[in-house]
Amino acid sequence: MTEQIFRDSNTDLAHRARWWTGRIAVYGALVLWAIICLFPIYWTITTSFKMAPDVMKGNMVPWWDFSPKWLGWKSLGLSPDTIGAGSTVRDEFLKRFYNSAVTSVTSSALAVVLGSLAAYGLSRFSYRFGYMKNSDISFFFLSQLILPPVVLALPFLVLYRSLALLDTQIGLILLYTLTVLPIVIWIMRDQFAGIPTELEEAALVDGLSIWGAFVSIVLPIALPGMVAAFILSLVLTWNEYFFAALLTSTHANTLPVMVASQTGSQGISWWSMAALSFAAILPLIVIGIVLERYIIKGMAAGAVK
Repeated sequence: MTEQIFRDSNTDLAHRARWWTGRIAVYGALVLWAIICLFPIYWTITTSFKMAPDVMKGNMVPWWDFSPKWLGWKSLGLSPDTIGAGSTVRDEFLKRFYNSAVTSVTSSALAVVLGSLAAYGLSRFSYRFGYMKNSDISFFFLSQLILPPVVLALPFLVLYRSLALLDTQIGLILLYTLTVLPIVIWIMRDQFAGIPTELEEAALVDGLSIWGAFVSIVLPIALPGMVAAFILSLVLTWNEYFFAALLTSTHANTLPVMVASQTGSQGISWWSMAALSFAAILPLIVIGIVLERYIIKGMAAGAVK
């Protein structure tokens, strides 16, 4: 009897050891991956407080490898000693920030509205355009992403010049909406496909119209997916550089264009570029933290029907 108890005790200890070993390995891998993912942000923040020699030497740890200075933020007029004074660079930064916010938020919202309507139709109704059916139409939307932006540069430049849309916010909004619309359609099509049609049929029996069922039944269920699609569209449009540099010059320039312009006769101003980059990604970080639960729900919805 004693030998059996001893054997069971050893088995229990071995099981607990394997359990703790597995947990430590999993959390160790997660911590390592978190460090890898967050290191570029850490590097950007610390670089904004470095002097030129510290940047060239690759010093990484504040107050250990280097003494933090407000050089990068001072060049933008955002340091403690310059925030209260007038600054043309700060005014330009705020104007670019405003342009980026207006164009990215508006185009992402338009893409979600139009893409959700198109995705709902593709998931609920059968279409036929020549030899193309629903799946072919969906793939046609996604295939628009195959073309590299440089191929579309000259056509859009000529078109926008003829329509007087160069260097305007509305021009960027229309272009960004077209850019992210295929992605929104594909995300929302899977979202709507994961919602049982019996819910809409029950709503129709209760007297609601198709639009009434869509607004009151389908949209609340698909809201996490719409938020995830909106955030993805916002990230893509906020960081877009090529068309913003090509189609704008003075009035509608965005933050990515300003970040890329931090060069001079002395080379690249890494501290100014780092400060601008962190100021540019900070809103996205805040949005991602605030809407994290919607992102997770939106990405998981539709995976299990």
